[in-house]
Amino acid sequence: MFAKPFRVKSNTVLKGSDRRKLKADLSVAFPSLSADDLSELVPNKEEINVVRIYAHKGEAVTLYVLHKTPIFFELEKRLYPTVYVLWRHPSLLPVFRTWAPVLQKLIGGADLMLPGVVRPSCGLPDVKQGSCCAVLIVNNRAPVAVGKAATSTTEMQSSGMKGRGVYVLHTYMDYLWAFGDKSNPPSLPDEDGEIEDTNREKCEINEEEEGRDDDDDFGTCAEEQQSSGETVTDQACCGFEELNLTETEEDKVESSNEKGEENQDKQKTPHEEMDALLLQCFLHALKSKVKKSELPLLTSTFLRNHMFTCCPSGKQLDIKKSSYKKLSKFLQVMQQQHNLVQVKELTKGVESIVEVDWKNQQLRSFSVPEEAGVEETAVLSGEGEAPYHPPEITTLYSVSARLEPLFLDANKRKGMTMFPADVRSIITEYVKKNELVDENNKNYVTINPTLCDCLLEKSEYQEVECLKWDDLFSRTLGRMQECYQVVFPGQAATVKKGHIEPIDISVASRGSNKKVTLIKNLEVYGLDPAVVATALQHRVQASSVLQILPGAKDRVLVQIQGNQVHQVGNLLLDHYQIPRKYIQGLDKAPKGGKKK
Repeated sequence: MFAKPFRVKSNTVLKGSDRRKLKADLSVAFPSLSADDLSELVPNKEEINVVRIYAHKGEAVTLYVLHKTPIFFELEKRLYPTVYVLWRHPSLLPVFRTWAPVLQKLIGGADLMLPGVVRPSCGLPDVKQGSCCAVLIVNNRAPVAVGKAATSTTEMQSSGMKGRGVYVLHTYMDYLWAFGDKSNPPSLPDEDGEIEDTNREKCEINEEEEGRDDDDDFGTCAEEQQSSGETVTDQACCGFEELNLTETEEDKVESSNEKGEENQDKQKTPHEEMDALLLQCFLHALKSKVKKSELPLLTSTFLRNHMFTCCPSGKQLDIKKSSYKKLSKFLQVMQQQHNLVQVKELTKGVESIVEVDWKNQQLRSFSVPEEAGVEETAVLSGEGEAPYHPPEITTLYSVSARLEPLFLDANKRKGMTMFPADVRSIITEYVKKNELVDENNKNYVTINPTLCDCLLEKSEYQEVECLKWDDLFSRTLGRMQECYQVVFPGQAATVKKGHIEPIDISVASRGSNKKVTLIKNLEVYGLDPAVVATALQHRVQASSVLQILPGAKDRVLVQIQGNQVHQVGNLLLDHYQIPRKYIQGLDKAPKGGKKK
């Protein structure tokens, strides 16, 4: 399922009530997990993200991510653990063993076939069809794949161990694994790994035949469904060499040292990572952005115009996620411990940077990242992706059952759509063909029985004998079903009934005196809510959140702190070129009053 890249739809923080529900669902799905295990996997005070994605075949999958590492994924309302969780709890699922060469086939998108399953002396695990299970390599208990059983254990044995054994959903080295910290499987001794002699002999024969013919036993053990994973599978073989029991003691020492160094980097907490990013952006801004002539410089201006523009691409600077929590505390540390700047309160409640030590050794030794200059503009506006082109929206009219007799001559049946100009030309042609233009006043059209039934109310049957041209057209369009056609660049046109929903901007209150700006219906115009939220976040320097819109399928609400209607309007009108008539709520922008 994850052998090819997937598309992220939304990324939100798990709420407290949803966290409790997730724990309850996990305890039901995996009864072997104790309360302590659940608290470790779903901690109460750690931030857990809910990432909704679409796999390459269109499947909707929900990921639960802790410390930037996926721990569980939900498919068709069923929870599955990732390999990262199974490495910590290897006995969580029933396991099937296989040989190392099969792994590269699984990574490429293949399922585990029964001829490739190794039967230990204790026998195969007892599973039912559709049961969640794991796959591991012989002599190592660390699972390398997660899936569901294709058949029950009884059926596997009665079939002579032929056919499909496990539908593989997720493997080590696939794109879901790459979404996490990309760590390698630990080496866990396999206590139940004694293999039956007959099975061992079959394996030796298979290995000999594989050397002669690539498409033999191991080729049938795992059907290769995709050829796009060649590069990944080569890496998998290299990475999995660490699990080979025949490696020398020197190799073990070297690999353990390498893992130790990697773990030191990976043991950084989110606070430490944000502190390092904050310091990098601070030094970058001082070295390449701030000029002596700009001093004294407001600390808020320094953050907005200098530090944020120095943030590397793919990362987001958020002081609230650092250990400092506030810019003033961070600058205080930079002043007292590093002697980089001097900060003073020139106006009550407003701090400014009044002096920078340009000769500071830490500042002089800092090297500016090469990509900074290239990425600056994209980070400022959040417009680093492919350029957006607004859709072409056109109003159409559909023939209703009542008006169908009026359009029969033009071969237009009920439900067929037309442009307003086409409707006018058909009506004009009908009037002329039936000689309904008033001889005394050509501005009027005589009403015949067909026009009477189609356009007049019952009370008008005896009173109205003729209509003006404009009235005739307006009555015709008014009795037709209004539709709209949306055409995105490079895509086929789509027609829908009714009026197109405008992008709705509203302001709501949160707490005592806090306001937030809410934006919805961005998807109607082909806008990615996550991209818009990031662009606004960089523009206004305020936090933003994505929320699932209740009662609307596949719709996401963007919430940004403060009344930002003016900035939202500028982004939609100027950058995305959305016509003003398709934006609702621009009048809710704060009105600037005169200062007394």
